This record gives sequence, structure tokens and C-alpha cells, in this order.
Amino acid sequence: MAHESFEDPEVAALMNEVLINIKVDREERPDIDSLYMTVCQMITGSGGWPLTIIMDAEKRPFTAGTYFPKKSHFGRIGMLELIPRIKQYWVHNREQLYHASMEVLDQLQNISSLPMAGLGAEVFAEAFHEAQLLFDNTFGGFGHAPKFPTPHKLLFLLRYWKRTGEKRALAMVEKTLQAMRFGGIYDHIGFGFHRYATDNKWLVPHFEKMLYDQALLLIAYTEAFQATKNPFYKQVAYEIAEYVLRDLTAPGGGFYSAEDADSERQEGKFYTWTMNEIKKVLGSDAALFIEIFNLTKEGNFEIEVSKERNGTNIPHLMKDLSILEKKYSIPKNELKKMIDVFRNKLFRVREERIHPHKDDKILTDWNSLMIAALSIAGRVFDEQCFTNAAKA
Repeated sequence: MAHESFEDPEVAALMNEVLINIKVDREERPDIDSLYMTVCQMITGSGGWPLTIIMDAEKRPFTAGTYFPKKSHFGRIGMLELIPRIKQYWVHNREQLYHASMEVLDQLQNISSLPMAGLGAEVFAEAFHEAQLLFDNTFGGFGHAPKFPTPHKLLFLLRYWKRTGEKRALAMVEKTLQAMRFGGIYDHIGFGFHRYATDNKWLVPHFEKMLYDQALLLIAYTEAFQATKNPFYKQVAYEIAEYVLRDLTAPGGGFYSAEDADSERQEGKFYTWTMNEIKKVLGSDAALFIEIFNLTKEGNFEIEVSKERNGTNIPHLMKDLSILEKKYSIPKNELKKMIDVFRNKLFRVREERIHPHKDDKILTDWNSLMIAALSIAGRVFDEQCFTNAAKA
């Protein structure tokens, strides 16, 4: 939002006309972030970053959300529509906004006054029931777009399955982990997960990569392997670790916080491909890669400003390799080896591009998550390099 909206003259002028704007560094003030994240979850039913809170002069919040684009699209209201709407409500429905904000404050006070209670079977069962209601049976994950990986929910479901034997809990985890790994939210060339998908199918991501996502998803895929012994989950765990150790590890020890979504002031430019670029790198093998990873001439990725497709693609998987195995008469294991060759060629070319900015802060809490994740993966897979990285 900083580049797309706050630095945009049209949006900035509108914000300055209607609002008093305060930008809070959530890493400097996690207490403020925690409070208003609770507010956002109360108002919208979900949370995330960037976190946007709109309140009156008495600091009573009445509107909240996460990411707002400049212009409305994909069913998500944009800043150019949101701000005039807020102004209109403030002028014509101020009393209604006042009552809404007071309800939020009352709920906050109720939460803070709740007595501490133990966690029992009833609480776990209710949490599982809520997860079932939110679960997307078609594409995996929870709720509607934008879709976040929510590894904490997956880890809860894995533990709930282990505790109760509830097969549905494990099935929800497997559906989600597989769908995310096949989708565009996953970087099929350099590995690692992007921050969230803007659609239900996990196809079009917000391309930022966060250390804490890699850590929690590394644990989730590792525990899924423990639960199922499916080597697919082990493979993904290794890929996540490879990305972190290669791109997010500081030379002097510790792990960097994130990689930005954009390069050259264009989101996803580093990660997307045209068919001509693929053909130039892979030559006669390009047709197979294009079919495997579902690239098209018109592209599957829209340019943020114009909302037009310009032939750029996000590689993603839709077909089971067994289908391609039959079509091309290539054994699945051989097909996997070929994909690795293609990926390595494209990775080397991609490395020559201008990279997204790397947030090189080394945060204690996020580093602790990654140290724990590597320790768990190192123990489960008996992989000394993971354990050594955690110790370093």
C-alpha cells in the first residue's frame, strides 16, 4: 500500500483532505499493533497486514481492514472509493458510526475482563467446528479471498487429529497443503511461499515473502509428513528450508525478515514469465514446461494499474503428473527430473533480474520461529544441515 496508495498523488490528496493519517511501525509498537489487530478481527472477522484502522477524533474505531488497493477490483474496495464513502457516512450517518464504535469499545472491555480458563475438550471441539465452517472444500484453505496460508490453523488441526483421531481434520490439512504447493502462492522456480493469494484458487499471490510464514509452514509440512509418511510433504519442507538458507540467511548468523513483492516498481515482475522468455531459456523443452505449469500467450497475471494482461504468467500446477506421464510416455520419476532441470535453468536466468528489496532486519521473535522450525525438521528428517543452521 505504501507504493500503490500512500505515494500516489491522487490517493494521498484524498487521504489528506478527509483523514488525519498516522502510520505506526508495528515492529516498534507491537502493543498498538496487537490492540488494533483485535479491533480488526472484531469488525471484519479476519486480520492481517497491512492493517488499516479508521477512528473518530476520540480514538473510537469504526472501520477496519487490511489491504486496500488504489482502485476497487476483485470484489475488494479501493482507496478511491473507500475514503469518499467514509466521508459521506461521517457527514450523514455520524450517529450510526458513533454507536458502531461504542460497540467495538464495549467488546474490547468485555474481552479484557474475561476470566482465565483452562482449555478442555469442548474448546477444542468448538474450534474444530469453526474451522469446518470456514473450510473451502473445493480449493482448500479457509474463508474467501484474499486467502492466507494460516499455518496456525493447520497445526491445530494436525494436533486435533492426533488427539481425537478425527479424519476430517487431517483431510482438511492435506487438501490445503497440497493446493498451496500447487498454486501460484508458491514460488515454483526459487521455492518458498508468498504472503497470500488474492483469489480463492491460490493462483495470484501478493508476492511478498515473510520469514514467519516460511517457519510455520516448514513445521506444518514436516508434521504432515509425520502424520502421513507422504514423501510429498518432506519434499516441500526441504524446498522451504532451501529457500530460507539460500535467500534469507545472514552471513553472520540469523535470518532476514522478508523479501518485498515488487521490483522496478512493479509487483511480481521478478517472479512472472512470458511464453517467449520461457522459450528463449528452454528451447525445444519449453512446450512441456508451458503445459506443466499452465502458461498462456495472454498470461494469467494482471498488471496492477491497468488491470490488463500483458502476457506475463505465474507458474502453477493444475494437472497431476500421471496425466502428463501418459500423454508424453515419460515415466513420472523421469518427468520430475526434467522439471528440476527446467527449474534450475530458469532460476539461473531469474537470478540475473533485479531482485525485490530484502528486509534485512533480524527480529528475535521471527528468528526464534525459524530456529524452532529448522530444529524440528532436522530431528524429523535426521538432516544435520537443518540442525546446524538452527544452531548457527
